[in-house]
Order: sequence, then structure tokens, then C-alpha cells
Amino acid sequence: MLTLWTRVVQAAFIFLTTESIGVLLDPCGHISPESPVVQLGSNFTAVCVLKEKCMDNFAVNADNIFWKTNHAIVPKEQYTVINRTASSVTFRDVSSLNTQLTCNIYAFGQIEQNVYGITIISGLPPEKPKNLNCIVNEEKNMMCQWDPGRKTYLETNYTLKSEWATEKFADCKAQRDTPNSCTLDYSPVYFVNIEVWVEAENALGNITSDHINFDPIDKVKPNPPHNLSVRSSEELSSILKLAWINPSIKSFLRLKYSIQYRTKDASTWSQIPPEDTSSTRSSFTVQDLKPFTEYVFRIRCMKEDGKGFWSDWSEEASGITYEARPSKEPSFWYKIDPSHTHGYRPVKLIWKTLPPFEANGKILDYEVTLTRWKSHFQNYRVNDTKLTVNLTNDRYIATLTARNLVGRSDASVLTIPACDFRAVHPVMDLKAFPKDNKLWVEWTAPTESVNKYILEWCVLSDKSPCIPDWQQEDGTVHLTYLRGNLMESKCYLITVTPVYADGPGSPESVRAYLKQAAPSKGPTVRTKKVGKNEAVLEWDQLPVDVQNGFIRNYTILYKTAFGNETAVNVDSSHTEYTLSSLTSDTLYMVRMAAYTDEGGMYGPDFTFTTPKFAQGEIEAIVVPVCLAFLLTTLLGVLFCFNKRDLIKKHIWPNVPDPSKSHIAQWSPHTPLRHNFNSKDQMYSDGNFTDVSVVEIEVNDKKPFPEDLKSMDLFKKEKNSTEGHSSGIGGSSCMSSSRPSISSGDENESGQNTLSTVQYSTVVHSGYRHQVPPVQVFSRSESTQPLLDSEERPEDLQLDNVDSGDGVLPRQQYFKQNCSQHETSQDISHFERPKQVSSVNEEDFVRLKQQQISDHISQSCGSEQMKMFQEISTAAVFGPGTEGEVERFETVEMEAAIDEGMPKSYLPQTVRQGGYVPQ
Repeated sequence: MLTLWTRVVQAAFIFLTTESIGVLLDPCGHISPESPVVQLGSNFTAVCVLKEKCMDNFAVNADNIFWKTNHAIVPKEQYTVINRTASSVTFRDVSSLNTQLTCNIYAFGQIEQNVYGITIISGLPPEKPKNLNCIVNEEKNMMCQWDPGRKTYLETNYTLKSEWATEKFADCKAQRDTPNSCTLDYSPVYFVNIEVWVEAENALGNITSDHINFDPIDKVKPNPPHNLSVRSSEELSSILKLAWINPSIKSFLRLKYSIQYRTKDASTWSQIPPEDTSSTRSSFTVQDLKPFTEYVFRIRCMKEDGKGFWSDWSEEASGITYEARPSKEPSFWYKIDPSHTHGYRPVKLIWKTLPPFEANGKILDYEVTLTRWKSHFQNYRVNDTKLTVNLTNDRYIATLTARNLVGRSDASVLTIPACDFRAVHPVMDLKAFPKDNKLWVEWTAPTESVNKYILEWCVLSDKSPCIPDWQQEDGTVHLTYLRGNLMESKCYLITVTPVYADGPGSPESVRAYLKQAAPSKGPTVRTKKVGKNEAVLEWDQLPVDVQNGFIRNYTILYKTAFGNETAVNVDSSHTEYTLSSLTSDTLYMVRMAAYTDEGGMYGPDFTFTTPKFAQGEIEAIVVPVCLAFLLTTLLGVLFCFNKRDLIKKHIWPNVPDPSKSHIAQWSPHTPLRHNFNSKDQMYSDGNFTDVSVVEIEVNDKKPFPEDLKSMDLFKKEKNSTEGHSSGIGGSSCMSSSRPSISSGDENESGQNTLSTVQYSTVVHSGYRHQVPPVQVFSRSESTQPLLDSEERPEDLQLDNVDSGDGVLPRQQYFKQNCSQHETSQDISHFERPKQVSSVNEEDFVRLKQQQISDHISQSCGSEQMKMFQEISTAAVFGPGTEGEVERFETVEMEAAIDEGMPKSYLPQTVRQGGYVPQ
């Protein structure tokens, strides 16, 4: 531990000492070579030698040396220990240009210590300079240039050396930024040869170029001619005269010239033949130029024998040739307005302005001549390029000439056919295509002789009309390009019309684009019909303004919400497509793209959902089901109709008709059979039906009250009619059955069996609205149990009618609520018709007894019901009853009922026209 601290303190001391002094005053060793320059690709060896003093101080030797290049340790395989103080390192195939190499040791075996460091510089030796050449600029010193060869990556010096045969001149050292040229400091001497060469030198070697020997006069580059001027000639419109001033070297040197010219708008130059300008001069006349055309000229010169260099070009000068008669007739065409008025037709004559190289001057005006077939002619002078005239339906010959200051052009002739002319013989195989940023048109000429062709074109658009432009071509042309300001991505309608001697032929048209592009927007797709497994998609053709090219095909992409996208290509001529193999009840997303030769564009996304059932599928299910249901219902109805007796027996029991009961025998004045079918005989003043059913629990221990002895009448009547009556068992208000009066001994009160009870009805109106002609007493002989509806009678109110001296009171009966101890009391009235059949006194007695029994039956259990009845005997029996009204009071009977009168049933009220037996 102490040894480690000692080493740390020593290292700190060395570090502090080094930092305070700035450098290591006494290094522990050195590296040889000190500043090496190594050729790229060669081997290099460095040796580090340690000093004895350092070896003793730090307890190290050559075995403790290690090497670094750019702070990276060199592998020990490249080390060689020469002795205890020296170690070497060898590098093979040096490729780095500048490398930092350091020699290092581990002081005290632990601390890294730098001993010495050097920089290895790598590069290449210079190559031999080539292509040495010199030029003598007029009024300047000589300058020489050469090719220095490859890059050396080292500082290389180039020196230009020159000498005469007897004298050497000062060297010219090239600048570092221009190592391939150098300008001599002295003026050359003409007509004396001089020798020139170049030397190249750097740290890895030096080399000399080839020597050249020449006369400086042969390396001269003259100054360009100056003050160039151009003049036109009034005598000839095709020439221009040039004049200039030669350079000063002309005094002792013969020159030759190079003259170039071009029109003002052209980009390429034309050359005057060299043989015409091979001698010294100061002017020249340029011929074969176009009249009234502006030309631009330039000139240069050099030594006449061709040795030396061309001078720079002079400043440009321009001039315009003089005017000449127009060299070509104008392009001439016409348009006929389809409207005709009074035998005339508007004809618009149009022509093109002559280009400058054909106009040969400024066009002053145009002269138009119209000659009717075999008739007089008309002349028009026009300053415009169109003329509208009204012509008859006959054939006309139109001529056009252009006039400038010198003269008139040749006449352009045009035949305007008669109104009944039929154009024939169109061009064939018409096609248009872009090439070299021009729109070319090609066709096959007709078999007939053609004077000229008229090409018309316009931009097709859905927003603006087609405004045509046109040009004229000779009859021998079958390939040309449209000379107009054409735009890219626009559809052009091109029409070619051949023009014959007797008139124009049939036009032919074709569409073309100068340059296509992708559509501006895609098609909008929609569904025309959607089925369970297919969908018919339809779309509109894209407007021509957004097509930007010929639509080659459509691509339909469709997918479900979570499915893969499917692509379908459709021909451009179609506007609908059927997607098949779709899944029912599924949402589909569709998008569609239109493609030109330059790309495509997608339209907006569209969604649709396939139905769950196909068209007619629901009907195919519902209709058979409905038919089956209808058939089943029909069969059920037929079955019920055939089994109606059986069904009626179980569902609607047969209720006997009371009109057929033997109770009718009670009235001796009533015939056995009555007609209850006539509805016309209903009483208009009201109907009354009273049903009294009495069930008595007989107790021999308690005698009947005095007032109830009259009930014996019912017993006797029962015995007399036992063979014709029937009874019913049961109880009112859903109570349990009780013993009833039977046809046996009246003292057999202990009998608990149920026997028949006679019940009767006094029918004043017909059964179920049947109207009997007279008052009828009927008795039922049915043993059928009462129906539920018959146990729930409703109150019947009878209208009051006038009878004799007074109004019959209305009698109303109330159904007893046996489950309660209190009953409602009311006074009921009934009315009798004014006209009643004669009734004997016996019938009255029976009716009175019956009413008494009705009041008795209103009591249930211990409770009593008080009821007052007022019956007008005069109203019931007519005048024979002396008009007395007998009032029945049941107050005295209540005591007897309380003492032990058996329970009875309340009388029930029946609807008009019927009865409800109890």
C-alpha cells in the first residue's frame, strides 16, 4: 500500500513539474527519424531511444516501451526491442496522410508516461509536367501553361525556366493557387526563338518537363477588331455592309478574319466562308440575307498563316436589310355562317399576317377581290386580317394580296363553293402526337390533287366555347406541327381539311395533348343497384377540363371495414361496373381512380351496405307462409262448419225457447202457438217481463205465515202442471244449493236432495225482440242450468206511457247482494200499454200472488228488504177494475220472514224482448 502511494506522489510531482514549466525540459528519450516524410504505400520504421537517467529514475527499459498512433496503441507484433535502451516499430503500406506517432513507457510499472512524439507526413513525388504551351497576348507579357499531373498531397513547387541560346532569363515561380501557369516578367522579343521548360519539386523528389523552342511571334493572340458597324443598301434588300478597325499589331503582322451573323431572334450563328475573309481588311459586305430582317454580327482576327491564337470576339453590332416585295402570298380561309336570309349567306374571310421573313417589309394593307361565277367582281381594301361579306348562294372566287412599301405579294386564291356543294375526299389516317415539345400532325394525302391543307385546332373545354386557331400548309405536305401557343394538359381538337380547285373537301378531326398529366380529380362513384351479393357501380365521365390527358382505364378499390382491399381495372369506355361475390349485410368502402399515361387521381370515398336479403327473397318467404296460414285458416273454418253441431254442444249449449213452454196453458184465452217472429208487432210504448223464481226451505216445525198461505196456490198449480213443467237446481248469487219444493209431500222438509223448481215468466214482449200479438203466459219445462249471463240480469227501465186517467208506475227490481247485510230499497214502476186484452180475475189473483212472492224473495238471511209497490189496477185491467189502485205492503211480512221464513231468490229484470230465468 505504501509503494502505491509513493508511485502516485511521484506521478503527481512529474505532472505538476511539467505543467509549471510548460514543456518537459529534459525528455527521457527521442524518436528517429525526427520529421519523416513517407511516400504513400511504402514501409516506415521508427526507433525510440531511452536515456539512462530516465531509465534509472522510473525503473524502466526498452521492454517497457509501447507505441501509439493518433492515441491508439500499436499492436506489439510490430515492436522490435533492439537493446535495453532502444525499441522500434514498423508500419507496412502507409496509407494515412498525417499520423501522430508517440513513444510511451509505464513509469514504476503503473503510470503511463509519454517519452517523445513525431508527425509522419505522407504524400507522393511530383509527376512530369505535360502539355507545356505559351501565348503572347498583344501588348502583354508571355504566359505559359502546363499540366502538373496527379495530386502529391505535399507542398510542391513549379518553376518556369526560359533562355535564349546565349542568355538565361529569370525564373518564374507558379503561385500555390495556380500551380499550372506562370507569366514572365519581361516582354518577348519577336522573330528570335526562345527555349522554355518547367521543373517540379517536393520533399519526395523533383522532375523536369520537356523543353519547347519557338518564336514568340508565332504565339501571338491579337486584340479583337473594334468599332464594328453595319449599314443597309437601298439598291439591294439582301445585303448588309460591315466596317471595323483592326488592332495595332496589324502594322507588322498580316491578319485573317472570322465573321458570324444571326437573325435577332435566333440562337445559332451562321459563319461567313473563311476563304472570303482570309486577308487583311477593314470592311466586308454580307450577301444573301432576307429583306427587312434584323441581323446581328461579330468578328475576330488572327495571324494570316494560322499560327498563334484567335483574338476574342468583338462587340456585337446589328442592322436591318432593306424592304422587298412580299415573297409569299398570305394564308387564306373562310367561314360560312349557317344562317341564311333572303338568299344571302354571311361569309367571313380570314387570313394570316405574313411573318417578317415573308413580308419583306411593313405590310400597309390587304386587297380582297370577290368574283361571282361568270359575273363582275368586287374589290375591298382592308387593314385588318378579316372581312365579312354577304354573298348569294352562287359560287365565288376570292383572291387576296398583301402590299408593302415596295410592292404586292402573289395572290392567294380561294374558291367559295355554291350552297349546294357537297364536300368529299377527306384525308386518311389522321393522327397527332407530341414530339420535341411540339404537337405534330400527320396524315395520308387523298388520291386527288390537293392545292393546300387547312389545319384548325382549339382547346376543348366544358366551361368555354371552342375558339379555333388555324394555319395553312402546301398541298405537298403531309407532316407538320402546330405553330401556335399550345398549353400542356389541354385537350386540342385538331381538324385537317384538304382544299381542292373546286372547293374544300371533307374535314377530319382528332384529339391530342401536347403533354399529358394526371387528372386534377378522380371520378365520383355511386351505386346504381345494390343486391345481396353484388352491387352495380356507376360514375360520370370526367369533364375534359380535369382529365389532363387521355383516360386509359379506371381502377376501383373496394373493401370491408376490416378486410383487404381489392382492385379492379375497368376500361375507360365504361361508366358502370358490377361488383360480384359480395357478402350480404356488410358495409363496403369504395374509391375509384382515373388513370392517364402520366398517372392517376382518386376520387372521394364512397360507402354502401349490401342488404341482408336479396330482392324477392322476403316475398318468397312471406307469400308461402301467408298462403299456408290462409289455407290453414280456411281448413279450420271448413272443419268448424262441418262439426258445428258438436262445437255448439260444448261451447254454446242449447237454451230452450220459453215460448214453447206449457206455461202457455195457464192462460185459457191464449192460443197454444204464438207468432214471435214478427218484428213489426212490437209494442211501441214499452215492454215488461217479470220472472219470479221461489225456492223455499220447508220446515214442518214452523207454520207458514198467514200472508204466505197464498203460496199454496203455486203448489197446487205445480201439481196440476207437473207433467209439463221442469225445475232447476242451484242458488242465486253463486250460493250453494238448497232443498226445493218437490212434487211429493209438503211436510217432507227434512229432505236435503235437490228437486226441480218450477219457474215461469209473464211475457209481455217477444223473445229476443219477437213481438207476440197478445199477452202470453209461458212456462219453461227446461232442466238446463242457467248461464252466467242469466245470473247477471240488468235493470230494465220501461218508458212511461199514458193509460186512462193516470200513468202506470214503473216497477224495478234489484239484484240482491247476498254477501252484504244491507240492500238497497227502491220503488219500481212499470207501465202497461194502453190497449190490453181482456183478462179474467183469476189471472189477476195469480199475478198478485206472484208479486207477493217476489217481495218475499228479496230477503237473504236475516236481513230484510223493504219495498213498496204501487200498482194501478185500473191501468192493468182497464175500466173493468173500477179504477182502484191496490197497494201491496210488505211491512207485515217482514216479521214472518225474520221468524223463520226460508231464503228465497230475488226476482230478476229482463231486457226488452227477452228473459233471463233464475
